[in-house]
Amino acid sequence: MTQVEALSSKVENKVSPDFVRISAASSMALRMQSGRFSRDFKFGGINILLNYENGCLSDCGYCGLARTRPGDYEEKSFIRVEWPLVDTDYFVDRMVEHEDKLTRLCISMVTHGRAHRDTYDITKKIVDKVDTPLSLLIAPPVLNREKLQSYFDLGVDMIGVGLDAVTEDLFYKHRTNVPNGSLKWSNYWDIINLSREIWGPWKVNIHTVVGLGETDKDLIDIFYKLYENQIFPYLFSFNPEPDSRMGDWDQPEITRWRRIQLIKHLIEHHGLQRENIGFDDIGRIISLQAPNIELDNVIEAFNEESPFKTDGCPDVEGEVGCTRPYGSYRPTENFRDYPFTPEQNDLIQIREEMKLEEILQK
Repeated sequence: MTQVEALSSKVENKVSPDFVRISAASSMALRMQSGRFSRDFKFGGINILLNYENGCLSDCGYCGLARTRPGDYEEKSFIRVEWPLVDTDYFVDRMVEHEDKLTRLCISMVTHGRAHRDTYDITKKIVDKVDTPLSLLIAPPVLNREKLQSYFDLGVDMIGVGLDAVTEDLFYKHRTNVPNGSLKWSNYWDIINLSREIWGPWKVNIHTVVGLGETDKDLIDIFYKLYENQIFPYLFSFNPEPDSRMGDWDQPEITRWRRIQLIKHLIEHHGLQRENIGFDDIGRIISLQAPNIELDNVIEAFNEESPFKTDGCPDVEGEVGCTRPYGSYRPTENFRDYPFTPEQNDLIQIREEMKLEEILQK
């Protein structure tokens, strides 16, 4: 099979498990298409998406794959980037060929009756040939303990859950139910807790999106809840998908986003206590005390612990292996989370955006 034959933009009944979609960045990393990023950095995180003719049966108002979003499914985008269709066997062979450059693999399920079976089959093909750590971003409505255990037994390294909305009200506000009626907040948390039980501490991550109508306090509350249960919250900035139900919503204001990034980092890495964060009567952060924390050193960290880097599953060295460039912003916009360590000019801009002096208390 030639590279042109393996890589296609049209479905033509090419569905999973025999075909998958991969992010444009993944295709570039595997030398399956040409292209470059606006700034040079090493990229080795490969993102994989299941593909079906009738697509994902979930209907999240902020998602480009939502079933009620206008257009044919094969033309819909996921987090605003292209996802070319590729032959699965050819794709696995390309990963074997370029394995020395890979840092993390992730299969994103969709809500579909065949999703578990096909995810299992694709996972087995990968783990039989590729040693790079593999994560699954799972679809709770189609899973149970037995199915989760089967992934663990195959060698899946980490589990992610796209909770996205951090309160039950917002969870239901922005999602319509799947056809069989199985979309439930309680089910998501059951699957999160089962995953934590099976995989153990710091092997489960929850996607949390800033900008869906939640308060700062809602976010901080879930950060503490997940931290106390040794589960990672991965942070995303809402990025409106054109023609989606939330396509005309604004992104979260950059000052709010930067402060949330910093405080989440202080909770996870520096033991920031709840009582050191002050909120007004509508849940906005209005004060921060950081005793015994050298904030300048934290903000200007030129290493893997920068608060402003992408949250993602680690590589074998413990550094971020899945950097999902442009997951939270358009390529023409300034970085919201950085797929590399921010440079000095970036840090100057970050400080200006954060306006930390407005809330910082001695």
